[in-house]
Amino acid sequence: MTVEYLSRSAGLEKIVSVLDRDGCVILTDLLEPQKIDAVEAELEPHLSITPNCEGPFWGWNTRRCGGLLKKAPSCHELVAHDFVLETADRVLGDFCDRIQLSLSQAMRIYPGEKEQVLHMDDEGFPIHGQGMELIFNALWAVDDFTKENGATRVVPGSHKIPLENNEDRFPDPSQIEYAEMERGSVLLYRTSVLHGGGANLTNAPRTGLAFSYSVGWLRQTENQFLTYPPEIARNFPEEIQDLIGYAIQRPNLGWYEGQDPRVLLQQDGHGSLATKDYLPPETEALLQTLCDAA
Repeated sequence: MTVEYLSRSAGLEKIVSVLDRDGCVILTDLLEPQKIDAVEAELEPHLSITPNCEGPFWGWNTRRCGGLLKKAPSCHELVAHDFVLETADRVLGDFCDRIQLSLSQAMRIYPGEKEQVLHMDDEGFPIHGQGMELIFNALWAVDDFTKENGATRVVPGSHKIPLENNEDRFPDPSQIEYAEMERGSVLLYRTSVLHGGGANLTNAPRTGLAFSYSVGWLRQTENQFLTYPPEIARNFPEEIQDLIGYAIQRPNLGWYEGQDPRVLLQQDGHGSLATKDYLPPETEALLQTLCDAA
C-alpha cells in the first residue's frame, strides 16, 4: 500500500476517507513557496543554535526546536490552516469538545542520522488502543523530502493493526513507505499509524515542521502555558490562543479561578471571579431537567 498524494481540490470527504483507510495522506498544494520561505527565514537563527538531540529515539544527528509560534510568527498560518484544522477535527472531534495544539517542532535531520524506530505517538498513554484517536499530526516539508535525505517512513494501514509486541515494530520492508514530498507539501497522519524519521544518507540536512493536535482533555506534549505565558499569548490571534489552551474544554477542564482561561488574556485585568458552569449541551439539558423536577 503506497502513500496517496492528493490536492486540496479532492475535498475534505475524500481526504478523510484516505486517512480512515491508510492512516496517512500527502497534500501537495496548501502553501505557496513564499510562505515556506518566510517560515524558513524566521526559523534559521533558532535552528542554527539549537544543540543536537541526545538519545536513541530523538536522534544524535537531529535538531529539534519548539515554541515555534513565538520564534517564527509565519508558522501561525500553518498551525491554524483551515483545511488542516477541519481534517484534524474530523479525526479527533468525536472524542472531545475541542481540539488543541499539543506540539510545535522544527526538525532538522543531518547527514549520518540513522532511522528512527517505528512508533505510534499515542502508545505512551494508558488508553492507547481503546478505539479513540488521541493525536493527529501535520508534518510540513521545508525542504524536499526524499528517501535519501530522511523522509519520514510510514506503514500505511498499520493504524488498524494492534501493536502487541516489539516485533511488530519491524514490519516487512515492503510495507514501509517513504513520505517523499516537495517543499511546501504536508503529510497528514493519524497518531495510530506506525511511522518514524528516515536515515539521512546525503550530504545536506533536511528540515520539516511538525504540528500535533490532540483531543482537548489530554496533557499536551509541549507545555503550552510555560512556552506561551499570558504576556506572550495575548498578542496571538484568538484562534491560536484557543488552540494552545486558553479556552475551556467542557466539562469544566482547564479553567482559571472557575472561568474560561481567556480572562488571563484580557488587557484590563480582573478581580475576584465567580465559578461558572461549562458543560456540554446534553449535560446542561439533563441538569435543567433534574432542577425542574426537584
